[in-house]
Amino acid sequence: MSDLRHRTLSTNGIQMHVVEAGDAGAPLVLLCHGFPESWYSWRHQLPALAAAGYHAVAPDMRGYGQTDKPEDTRAYTQLHHVGDMVGVLDALGASSATIVGHDWGAPVAWNAAVLRPDRFTAVAGLSVPWAPRAPMPPTTMMKMLFADQWFYFLYFQEPGRAERELDANAETFLRAFLYSISGDAPIERLMSMVGGPKTGTMLEHLLVPETLPAWLSADDLAFYAGEFRRTGFRGGLNWYRCADASWELTAAWADVRITQPALFVAGDRDGVIAMMPGAVDTMRQTVPGLRDAILLPGCGHWTQQERPREVNEALLAFLRAL
Repeated sequence: MSDLRHRTLSTNGIQMHVVEAGDAGAPLVLLCHGFPESWYSWRHQLPALAAAGYHAVAPDMRGYGQTDKPEDTRAYTQLHHVGDMVGVLDALGASSATIVGHDWGAPVAWNAAVLRPDRFTAVAGLSVPWAPRAPMPPTTMMKMLFADQWFYFLYFQEPGRAERELDANAETFLRAFLYSISGDAPIERLMSMVGGPKTGTMLEHLLVPETLPAWLSADDLAFYAGEFRRTGFRGGLNWYRCADASWELTAAWADVRITQPALFVAGDRDGVIAMMPGAVDTMRQTVPGLRDAILLPGCGHWTQQERPREVNEALLAFLRAL
């Protein structure tokens, strides 16, 4: 990865660390990571996009890595994240870009397409499909759906609780979390983020593998663990704590459809897909610009890391057809 360039940009009132590959004058592809990751989750896509003639840029998203981490919990709404991405385009001198997102980065990409179609002219989501605005706040719906069951998203809501557990066990948590919801984990672990008493902890719901899966090297895990030992997990957890605030702030766009060219890629063993039955079919109505929806057999949640070749092929075919 010697050809990757690191720099810090001023955007939306914060300093954002980005990693770039490719000619700065080439068509821009912006890569948004999720939890608990960093720009590094796009390590396989950056050089592939650059080699194909694109300017690929992967930020450490707000709250992560070498990017600023505002203390205010409510500074992590989707409006903040989309604003950050618009500011990245401004800082790069780019009028528009294709935006790609995985996990929490996928809602950023979808919302960027909804809120700023003038700047984000094509969109690709990995793992998390676009879903229309729900009739109630997300955590209210989750409490109804999961009732007395433990659910990771609700566990993350109380400031300080998850941090105490995860910060004290950064490498163990990352090793277990990255494995447990990957395609390498036993199939019965597909819904491992649900169930058990509400007093349970995160690590109780995860498997710690003796051997890392082939797509995650010891060096990869060491990079992630080093970042979170240095920064803690609070910034990333605050994204979950702003889900209801984002729902409130986006009411005006409830009926907007994504008409830009769009791509969706996920693994057929991704728990997100299992928890959102019918979501991919619904996208064909809510995302009229959807060009393709690809489910990768045997792939889990970490789409672009587990299956970099297939994801790169899908992204490049989509980009070339624009």
